[in-house]
Amino acid sequence: MSRASGAGAGLTVLQLPAQLLAVSAAGALQSLACVHTAAWPLPLAAIALLAWCVHGAAPRRAALLGWAFGTAWLGAATWWLFISMHRYGGLPAPLTVAAVALLSAALSLYLAAAMAWVAHRRSGRPLADASRFAAGWLAAELARGVIFTGFPWAASGYTQVDGPLALLAPWLGVYGIGALLAWAAALLALAGRAAVGGGAPASAPGRPALLATLAVAVLAVPAGWGIAVGPPEFTRPGASLQVALLQTNVAQDEKFAAERMPATLAWVAQTLTSARADLVITPETAVPLLPDQLDALAPGYWAGLQQHFSQPGGPAALVGVPLGNFDAGYTNSVVGLSAATAAPGAGYRYDKTHLVPFGEFIPTGFRWFTELMNIPLGDFNRGPANPPSFAVKAARVAPNICYEDLFGEELARRFADAATAPTVLANISNIGWFGDTIAIPQHLNISRLRSLELQRPMLRATNTGATAVVDHRGVVMAALPPFTVGVLTATVQGREGLTPFARWAAAAGLWPLWTLALLGLAWPARGGRAGAGR
Repeated sequence: MSRASGAGAGLTVLQLPAQLLAVSAAGALQSLACVHTAAWPLPLAAIALLAWCVHGAAPRRAALLGWAFGTAWLGAATWWLFISMHRYGGLPAPLTVAAVALLSAALSLYLAAAMAWVAHRRSGRPLADASRFAAGWLAAELARGVIFTGFPWAASGYTQVDGPLALLAPWLGVYGIGALLAWAAALLALAGRAAVGGGAPASAPGRPALLATLAVAVLAVPAGWGIAVGPPEFTRPGASLQVALLQTNVAQDEKFAAERMPATLAWVAQTLTSARADLVITPETAVPLLPDQLDALAPGYWAGLQQHFSQPGGPAALVGVPLGNFDAGYTNSVVGLSAATAAPGAGYRYDKTHLVPFGEFIPTGFRWFTELMNIPLGDFNRGPANPPSFAVKAARVAPNICYEDLFGEELARRFADAATAPTVLANISNIGWFGDTIAIPQHLNISRLRSLELQRPMLRATNTGATAVVDHRGVVMAALPPFTVGVLTATVQGREGLTPFARWAAAAGLWPLWTLALLGLAWPARGGRAGAGR
């Protein structure tokens, strides 16, 4: 093996610690683009480094590299879980650090397995190997987003919400964007390896330039299309609404405090009834008591709200409140109040469907862990998978609660029938559990990606932020400063019609992407693996 070939093929086994350190740093840095989306090229470089290292590695080593990259990536992106467990849950700091680290490490096993398979099937044909790397990346992200109810936070597609690949969101969705990003990164990595002699088949004259050109085209074509033609418009303007979004700014450790709750309930009621808007929306559990508890603390509170919003031609409201009782079980819900829902049997409620592990349901075998924390945890009942929208004038508003807007394929179920599909989306959240951290801009960018996929405006009413109005192109039109008490008023225009993503995800969920990923991973490596790696 020549000196040049050895350099291009990757680091030797003796240099494994340095290689692990490099991919770990790249994985951690990649998470910055989920917060500062102007840094969208950063994940391209980070994933290219991983692809370079994996291409020159044996399967076991590739698995270790993928696991290190993923663990650092998720640890850097979700470190704020420490705050909920330690500050608000009272879990000792060492145990909390271990819990966050173990969660990141466990969820990175999907990427480890994918990278091991990619290395095992290496063919020495750069285009095929880059495509197999992208398929492995896609499979790992899908697995993390689905298995054990899924935890797709910080999926790589969210880093591209302000990049050229965002133009493709109405076709591909967040996972498709992530796969295309990984393909471009792998092409760049293999072009670099070919340029320095890392693999004979790829070092033919002109091959590195061809791979690099293809990688650049993946980004340049959508960028050029956006500049020349503008973003694709699969939807058309619908009914407009004047909206008022409440931000209560109640610290999580004060939410259930007896001395604070009466003042909070009074502010919510006064603001709801005084807002001048077609639709008023509160954050998640802005009324934090079950019906029986509310009647005991503030008699007539709920009846007063119902009466105010029952006036013909008057405003409507979506109010976050838990429902049920300790015998029948309870739900994390949104109640719709309007003149139409005041009629007997015509009430509207939305019950959260996709519950948060440990926060809203306790996974089997982990009750011992939740009992270590001083947090009012329990098992909530799940709502229906495809609930109706809330009618406000000529608009159809589809609520989702907090974590649910991570699952675009689940929101897409509501678009199966174009005639009844939502015209506006509304996310009702409380991420006060995580303090003043990167969780707030991360969640805002997640909502922006949903708007791009479905071409619907997203209304975000939150406890501590980010309370915002996002238009159907993912642009933040108005927002309140986080950690302030206030009301955001704006006019939002609903949208009619369906994007390609809405059509195929409503019909088949994520199965089209799963099929592409599995076909890419199963594709025969003709000619055998060109070099077993080291």
